[in-house]
Amino acid sequence: MTRTFTPHDYQREALDHLYNLRRSVLWMPMGGGKTVTVLTALSALDTVEEVFPALVLAPKRVVSSTWPQEAAKWAHTQALRVVPVLGTAKQREAALRLPADIYATNYDNVPWLVAHYGEGWPFKTVIADEVSKLKGYRTRQGGSRARALAKVAHTKSRRFIGLTGTPAPNGLKDLWGQVWFVDRGERLGRTFSAFEARWFTKGWDGYSLQPREFAQAEIEDRLKDVCLTVKGLDVDEPIRNVIEVELPKDARKTYEEMERDMWALIEGEGVEAVNAAVRTSKCLQLSNGAVYKEDGSWAVVHDEKIDALKSVVEEANGMPVLVAYNFKSDLARILAAVPGAKPLDDNPKTIVDWNAGRIPVLVAHPASAGHGLNLQDGGNILAFFGLNWNLEEHDQIIERIGPQRQKQSGYDRPVFIHYILARGTVDAMVLDRLVNKRSVQDVLLDAMRRRAG
Repeated sequence: MTRTFTPHDYQREALDHLYNLRRSVLWMPMGGGKTVTVLTALSALDTVEEVFPALVLAPKRVVSSTWPQEAAKWAHTQALRVVPVLGTAKQREAALRLPADIYATNYDNVPWLVAHYGEGWPFKTVIADEVSKLKGYRTRQGGSRARALAKVAHTKSRRFIGLTGTPAPNGLKDLWGQVWFVDRGERLGRTFSAFEARWFTKGWDGYSLQPREFAQAEIEDRLKDVCLTVKGLDVDEPIRNVIEVELPKDARKTYEEMERDMWALIEGEGVEAVNAAVRTSKCLQLSNGAVYKEDGSWAVVHDEKIDALKSVVEEANGMPVLVAYNFKSDLARILAAVPGAKPLDDNPKTIVDWNAGRIPVLVAHPASAGHGLNLQDGGNILAFFGLNWNLEEHDQIIERIGPQRQKQSGYDRPVFIHYILARGTVDAMVLDRLVNKRSVQDVLLDAMRRRAG
């Protein structure tokens, strides 16, 4: 079922920004609705000028899931055809032959894409989702992806939209490469050397760059007409973002068998909360990617949620992320897959290090992050890798970094909550119970009625 899009005030400001400028950057954090904002802008602009076909550059998971799903979600954008361009060269070529308004691919494919089209580059609009990936561009050097895009970004594409939540995670020096794709160096200098000479000095090692005292104010002033920072996010309520992943074919088949067994047990026993929650455990395990065996060991079935979590961490661009897990297998897999991840343990130094910004990813079970823990100094981003039915635990781990604690500590910043769900699984039922404060019985009875009719 499609939904009606009613933009927030900050999204209206962002839409005006995109309507009025052919080339610009939108600094809007993950979960703030930047994808639907851009899709809305393109739909409206298409009535007065040619903006399609458009090209989206984004991390792989965002290409395959976020952009196609977001277009299909809203009534006013569902007619937009979004085609992911991924896989082998042959598969990518086949995708490009499909009729579409928007083609989406990951940054690694940019050199291939530019070479594939040569002088026939067709894209009227380029959207760089996570534009900070272009920060390393230099006019005579830099990464191959950015250099390839630079050949066509100004000469072949009329519109360029850069999107990111954290434009300069490592300092002001990250801005030049990104903004070059907007104005070809007009605001920050035609070359990185000119940018460096004007606003930086060399560090003690003769290599690192230290911004001059006036750099921040001057750079912000020069960029204010083309770079919009979204400031209107509500800091009183968490901003909730649902990230759906698709189970691979074999995992889906196994899941459906498990779910049939689950419903047979629940229908036989009734929807008494304790038994029902236990009966859904196997399905929740598989949704997360690993299933326990009778001997207590576990087997990995898929890594879709691991990949999604990596994207959340990557898009945080250096901002710390608190991760909530459900099963011990989740914890082990997250620690093995995500660089810098550390579990919340009994050592008081762990919380001290988190609040001091020394732990990029803190992994905690909601039951161990309850009353009394102050984690708000460490960050304002929480990702639920896995869910369980316990409403109190869910609310308590949110409260560790929640809006009230942020305000009490003097931070005027919103809290972002990312729920990573496997599409078409029990995950959705659990989330319904947690977010809408519904009883387990009500949620399961509703699901049973839908199955019956």
